[in-house]
Amino acid sequence: MGHHRHQHDPKTGDAQLFWAVVANLSLTVIEIVGGLLSGSLALIADAVHNFFDAVSLIIAYFARKIAHRPADENMTFGYGRAEVVAALVNYLSLIFVGFYLIYEAGTRFLNPSNVDGWIVVAVAGVALVVDILTAFLTFSLSKHSMNIRAAFLHNLADALGSIAVILVGTLILLFDWRLIDPFVTLLIASYILWISFSEIGSAIRILMLARPDGLDVDAVLGEILTIDGVASAHHLHLWQMQEHEAALDSHIVIEAERWNDADTIKQAVKARLQSAFGIAHTTLELESSKHACKNPITIGHARDASADKVAPDTKHDLPA
Repeated sequence: MGHHRHQHDPKTGDAQLFWAVVANLSLTVIEIVGGLLSGSLALIADAVHNFFDAVSLIIAYFARKIAHRPADENMTFGYGRAEVVAALVNYLSLIFVGFYLIYEAGTRFLNPSNVDGWIVVAVAGVALVVDILTAFLTFSLSKHSMNIRAAFLHNLADALGSIAVILVGTLILLFDWRLIDPFVTLLIASYILWISFSEIGSAIRILMLARPDGLDVDAVLGEILTIDGVASAHHLHLWQMQEHEAALDSHIVIEAERWNDADTIKQAVKARLQSAFGIAHTTLELESSKHACKNPITIGHARDASADKVAPDTKHDLPA
């Protein structure tokens, strides 16, 4: 499965994000007022979540701006991971919200309070409309950005929360089930935690330089070894520069009698990695089989650098 970088206009979606932020901040105020007037914890919980939605969208907006800056002397790999960091921050904020709501729901179970069902239903209805609108504004952008996807999931969770709150108000009106309020709050919190823990791993993997999902290291190595003139490969590193850009560096051992073709072989390896796996950023260190690294490891690098020492003029670094 190839990993190909998607190109997007940096300005695309800025207006959608702006209006999504405005909508969420406005809704936060409405829900807090409604929650205080009605006495509904579920409504206040949804308001807190909406506030974090607005914060997540603000973070997402500025992360997109930063991510499109060109590489410089301080950030030689560029600023693309700003969006991954933003996604991690947003997922962590969701987890915080989830545990906070569980605490508040537990408190309300111990001390139930009166809830005005009409206010709950009315405010939650407005919230649902705003949540759906905000999710719509961010949906198309979420397909191409982990950062925006985290913000989108904030809003999706809120839409479901609004539906749950409407249910709370309805049941209170019909049956005076006051405990349904903290019970539904627990359900909202559980969903928030489930979706956060499900998604946060992708951001952590990128920041930890893990192998990109969908790329098999053995398959990549096997493809390199099919190139005519390649004797072996070692010290391979495969990671993601950012969400849509896989990168590889490796030592490539050239057959002794083919050293004069080293440049051609290197280009063939790079072209094959691009076509087969979508790996566009490739750095290769070429070695003659007569003077290759001693006792190399296939993946990663040796802790003891002396294990790779070769004579000064027998190891060749060619520009990647």
